Amino acid sequence: VRALRGMHTQLTVEPLALHPDALPTLVSWYEAEWPSWYGSGRGDAKRDLQAFSNQGSLPIGVVALRDGIVCGAAALKAESIESHKHLSPWAAAGFVNPALRGQGIGLQLLHALEVQAQVLNFPRIYCGTSSAGTLLQRANWRHMERITHEGKALSIYEKAL
Repeated sequence: VRALRGMHTQLTVEPLALHPDALPTLVSWYEAEWPSWYGSGRGDAKRDLQAFSNQGSLPIGVVALRDGIVCGAAALKAESIESHKHLSPWAAAGFVNPALRGQGIGLQLLHALEVQAQVLNFPRIYCGTSSAGTLLQRANWRHMERITHEGKALSIYEKAL
């Protein structure tokens, strides 16, 4: 668990398994953020988040809390992008409440996933993103390639642990 102290706030990132009460909020956020997948698509936000409520093996989710209030979440998954099944594990499903973006919460979530991957003895971690490239670069991830995934430009990053 990593904590940052601000004026009167404390941010912690903890295993999602310890916070089942966060699931309804996260389900609504995931459905709003990715409507083509979770709203009308093939995805099931509740099922995915329940799967991320795991400890000790993939998939593993983490949740960011500020003074006990859910701020965001992310997951470490065995697979993410169909064309890149040879790579594992993946930092995925990263989300920070839009009102709280730009405050370092995403970076803390990413770091927590790196720690989880290290605990599970993975030498590397991967991420595919269309929007978080700057965050990954700030966290010292290396850009590997640019692909088109489901009609959308996507960058693949890796980080040696």
